[in-house]
Amino acid sequence: MDYESMKGLAGEVEPKLMAILAEFNQTLKKYGVSNARVVEFTLSDQEMPEMEGLSCKFSCWVSPSNLTCGIKCEFEASGKTGAKPTAIATPPEKKAKTAKPVAAVAPAPAAKKAKKKVDVPINIYRPNKPFVGKCISNEELVGSGGIGTCRHLIFDISGGDLKYVEGQSIGIIADGTDDKGKPHKIRLYSIASAHRGDYLDDKTVSLCVRQLEYPDPDTGKTVYGVCSSFLCNLKPGDDVKITGPVGKEMLLPDDPNANIIMLGTGTGIAPFRSFLWHLFKENEDAKSNPFWLPNLLGWVKPNDTPKFNGKTWLIFGVATTPNILYNKDLEDLQRRYPNNFRLTKAISREQKNPDGGRMYIQHRVAEHADELWQLIQQENTHTYICGLKGMENGIDEALSAVASKDGVNWSEYQRELKKAHRWHVETY
Repeated sequence: MDYESMKGLAGEVEPKLMAILAEFNQTLKKYGVSNARVVEFTLSDQEMPEMEGLSCKFSCWVSPSNLTCGIKCEFEASGKTGAKPTAIATPPEKKAKTAKPVAAVAPAPAAKKAKKKVDVPINIYRPNKPFVGKCISNEELVGSGGIGTCRHLIFDISGGDLKYVEGQSIGIIADGTDDKGKPHKIRLYSIASAHRGDYLDDKTVSLCVRQLEYPDPDTGKTVYGVCSSFLCNLKPGDDVKITGPVGKEMLLPDDPNANIIMLGTGTGIAPFRSFLWHLFKENEDAKSNPFWLPNLLGWVKPNDTPKFNGKTWLIFGVATTPNILYNKDLEDLQRRYPNNFRLTKAISREQKNPDGGRMYIQHRVAEHADELWQLIQQENTHTYICGLKGMENGIDEALSAVASKDGVNWSEYQRELKKAHRWHVETY
């Protein structure tokens, strides 16, 4: 069955699908969960070759943070088609060509520097007059058995002029006063949403916040971070004072064919989530991106591709599997776009490095050093590092070792990358 015929059949199926979705939403509301939205709709002819019935599988948003819940429905479609349809599926991609070795390596020419964005919003709201937004959602990201708590928070910013772009940060002022009776100081957090927000309506901003906790050196009692605790304990409807946005270090290039290497640990995933959601999910032309289907039952042709044509590679370090933030969404992106997105995990307390110790992000970089080095030398490649301060040292050691094989001094080469705005670091 061709695409147009399948689309026509969908018109007959739609009322039943909408009825199922409505019933599903009623169940969700009993548990205080937001309405679901269809973000994936797949037809299959595996069990019903003559199309007397239709197997329909779709996934839903069950929460504003994009945490998804899968549901499979089967029902009868009216009428017969008289022909066996072709399943809607993405055709197999051609194997990516292996990059040819670079014969001679030289620092990135200064004449070909990446352009800095000049229309980046900065400090629209300042500490003496912050914007007061409202918490829409506050959801746990750490799975059962994981370490600590980390929350995905969404704030309503529709009542003001706050705008931002991917890679920026906002400041948060916790309620109350410090031990001297003064207002709490601003704490900066990397924005975890693309510039249109998690609802694609330009009315929200999201954060990924881990509650800071550490033992008091004198008493041994657990001390909790003021601002992180304030954020992690917010409830929907609560006010939150926001400043900013700030930051130009972690901005994405404008080139839709650029290669993006992302090296992150823990909540350092925040800017990379904003990157990936922008490059793959936040697409104004919904028909060209199968991840977002408009009007609940939008349709795309199987051979449609995202507007972003480059390669992205996320190497993400965490302590345990339950601590892999946004894991389901990341794995789904990798499944959908195997030629555009690659995910590599370093799970320190579960995986071993070649020496038998814990597997950290620098070990993954060393493991893939040859491939990363070839990619970094391409003039349209940008590398981003975000997470705990100190992670850069191990990364530099791994890349220095591989660069030296080509007679290149990594420190000097890295300086040239920074001058060309192709090496970006934000650690804390």
